[in-house]
Amino acid sequence: MTQMTFARAINSGLRKSLENDPKVILMGEDIGTLGGVFRVTDGLQKDFGKHRVVDTPLAESGIMGTAVGLAYRGYRPVVEIQFDGFIYPAFDQIVCQVAKLHYRTQGAVKMPITIRVPFGGGIGSPEHHSESPEAYFTHTSGLRVVSPSSPQDAHTMIQQAISCDDPVLYFEPKRRYHDKGEVDESLDAAGSLSMEKARVITEGHDVTLVAYGPLVKTARDAAMAAADEGVSVEVIDLRSLAPVDFATVEASVRKTGRMVITHEAGQSGGLGAELAASITERCFYHLEAAPVRITGFDVPYPYSKLEMHHLPSLDRILDGVDRALGRPNSLSGLEG
Repeated sequence: MTQMTFARAINSGLRKSLENDPKVILMGEDIGTLGGVFRVTDGLQKDFGKHRVVDTPLAESGIMGTAVGLAYRGYRPVVEIQFDGFIYPAFDQIVCQVAKLHYRTQGAVKMPITIRVPFGGGIGSPEHHSESPEAYFTHTSGLRVVSPSSPQDAHTMIQQAISCDDPVLYFEPKRRYHDKGEVDESLDAAGSLSMEKARVITEGHDVTLVAYGPLVKTARDAAMAAADEGVSVEVIDLRSLAPVDFATVEASVRKTGRMVITHEAGQSGGLGAELAASITERCFYHLEAAPVRITGFDVPYPYSKLEMHHLPSLDRILDGVDRALGRPNSLSGLEG
């Protein structure tokens, strides 16, 4: 086991994939000589060459179109979208081509493309550099969407995404890039928990708290704070946003009878809405209260001075737990 940052864990996973399969090619803006704006790909071009780690023009639609052509020829391109807000020029390619070619060709053509997307807020970036666009892609059939929350998952899930024959959007919580954790570099795609599976991070029996990506750490901290008040919170790291591991979430909600969902993206049309509706359908007679969503607000990501008021915090999540339990909360108007 080695202590490493989230960013270094992704780098290590990319390195293993490059070593294990000569058909893996990395593509993106400034990922080679510079090593990426977050230095996630640092050193890979030096070790694998410019033909394997390719610095591209500043043209996301062109990068994605090139990746489609490479996938047609049997390669496994790994595309980096430099910032989440830059993915929209490639949106047409992703939803109209990448997501549909396997279906359109009756299975004759595979699209083993991994699209790395640093996403979310918390680093004080300007406009277009902090977005949470995951719901656009979870809504699109033919795409897999995942988001790791720990260095270990970052290391193994990037390998799983690259080895998958389906296109995978790999959302990296950029404000966690410098978080450190233990990583077993010997674990590979085959020897790890499937990227489709959710993981119970903290066991509990009063409330189920579902999070993914950057908010898993906040959710775990909220569970610890709730425990000090005698409330037992079960935290689930969703990991896969499409498909969703409903079996794990359903089993937890059947036990606790209550669910709180949190994500940085806005509430309307978000993944929390899908989880709330699906779990209500599956667990209606086990629910003691309506599911609660704690999300970003339905506004564009605010500038850095206001950003932390927009992102779900420990206090806002705990308030959601109180709502699920029927305790005094910000909506009830009652004092605690």
